Amino acid sequence: MGYKGRDVEISMLEAGICLVTACDSCGAIGNKPLDQLKVPPQLVGELTARVALMEVICTGAVPQVMTAAISSEPDPTGNAILEGIRKELTAAGYPDLPLAVSTEKNFSPDQTGLGMGVTGSCPANALRIATSTPGDTVYCLGLPRVGEEVAQAPPEEIISPAHIRELLAMDTVHDVLPIGSRGIRAEADDLAAQVDCRFEANPEASPDLTKAAGPSTCAVFTASQTFNLTHLAGLALFRVGCLA
Repeated sequence: MGYKGRDVEISMLEAGICLVTACDSCGAIGNKPLDQLKVPPQLVGELTARVALMEVICTGAVPQVMTAAISSEPDPTGNAILEGIRKELTAAGYPDLPLAVSTEKNFSPDQTGLGMGVTGSCPANALRIATSTPGDTVYCLGLPRVGEEVAQAPPEEIISPAHIRELLAMDTVHDVLPIGSRGIRAEADDLAAQVDCRFEANPEASPDLTKAAGPSTCAVFTASQTFNLTHLAGLALFRVGCLA
């Protein structure tokens, strides 16, 4: 059901360490006959892994293990998906992250399916959830994209774990939250509710606050009034509202 409205679950351990778990699924996207969106299976693995990684990283946790449940035959589709997953792990800075894998070996599916999970850990007092304060400005980094828009977008215009770490390293940044199928407005509302605030949208906000963001192609974050916009050159950045 999620921890404080986030797409993660938290398990508190006795030693003051918490485990953070996130997962993501992808179906009917790939290069099989019944897939509705035709893309290379490598891209399926890459972007699905990225979503689960970012959900965990945004909480302040460090990924410790990943799982990949591939509903396709081991070869060629399974191997191609794993190629994309490993590419993303390397780009994210976790080339040696343990990866548990399962593929479909009894049947030959005509549609691609993938489920991924990531578990990370961090000290309980370092958890980056519900750290926003009233008066914070709410920003969106990157553009919401879905479907064919994602496949056609230049890779440098899609938010990545590296961007998330850059945000978390800034003293003026509080909460960071990847955007998924519910869109910016819904996630910003939940983020505000975590700290007993309400999200007030900028009436001139761009992009569309209700548009789905596919495989987390953008993220919202809160920051104090002194946040320096020049730190994030290279990705589209928007002031979408504030917490009141």
